[in-house]
Amino acid sequence: MGTNIALDFAAHGHTVRLTDSISQQLDNSRELAHANATQLEKHGLLREPAAGVVRRITYDTHLVSTVADSDLIIEAVPEDLALKRRAFAKVEGLCKAEAIFASNTSSFMPSMLCVGLKHPERLLVTHYWNPAHLLPLVEVVPHEQTTPAVVESVCRLLKACGKKPIVLKRELAGFIGNRLAFALQREAMELTARGVATPEDIDAVVRNSFGRRIPISGIFGTADLGGLDVYAAICDSIFPDLSSQTEAPAALADLVKRGRLGVKTGAGWRSYTAAEIATAREAVSEELIRLAQKDREPAPTEPA
Repeated sequence: MGTNIALDFAAHGHTVRLTDSISQQLDNSRELAHANATQLEKHGLLREPAAGVVRRITYDTHLVSTVADSDLIIEAVPEDLALKRRAFAKVEGLCKAEAIFASNTSSFMPSMLCVGLKHPERLLVTHYWNPAHLLPLVEVVPHEQTTPAVVESVCRLLKACGKKPIVLKRELAGFIGNRLAFALQREAMELTARGVATPEDIDAVVRNSFGRRIPISGIFGTADLGGLDVYAAICDSIFPDLSSQTEAPAALADLVKRGRLGVKTGAGWRSYTAAEIATAREAVSEELIRLAQKDREPAPTEPA
């Protein structure tokens, strides 16, 4: 995530520094940024050659030199609350007074992240979606102490980079996107646990039905098109039977315990060959690139 966030800023003319305590991570990041920039150039999604873009990204294992004069510092460490708090506490003592702190957390509320900071008013969440250089949404989540000027500054920067920032009116765990996505995940896992269908069949249902509509009309728009009287009746019928589990289901916990973590280990809900993994990743990447190209097409003009 950190690499692709950096690439997105660099692609829009900004100088970016990436830091990690492990030099190998930075080497991997350099390779990924080059590969993704080359792909963007190939599809006409860069304003200049990829080489010029990646030159704006520098890599350093020394935190002091990385953050000393930075205007915006985005944290993208693993999803561990204590680790994130330590990172922000350390950065606050090294950066300039007006620097803005942003977290790319997927779930933690900003009020949880700013505990112990001298300047919590300069912190907020900027939740990018993976891959960050291709997906336009950034959920911007302030907390009660975040100053409006910080929110406005970050949103202005994101818009200048072609992003679609959505500012939450109040903070809550998981924000908007992940709450919606994981409600769907919870019900899908419940259906497999009940023996209703296999994971492959459930994925096929999504791909061939509402998964095609929602990108066009959204959730509330889809309901309006279907008729709210119909939706109200369906809600009354199936809401009582929907999953209300409050922790990860046993089947998921078992997969994690067995080391079946998804494509990164070659197996998750199903097993994958190397060729299948490459094909799946390429399919997602190509579709997201196609949509990014479509976003850049000029709007049709009305006939004279």
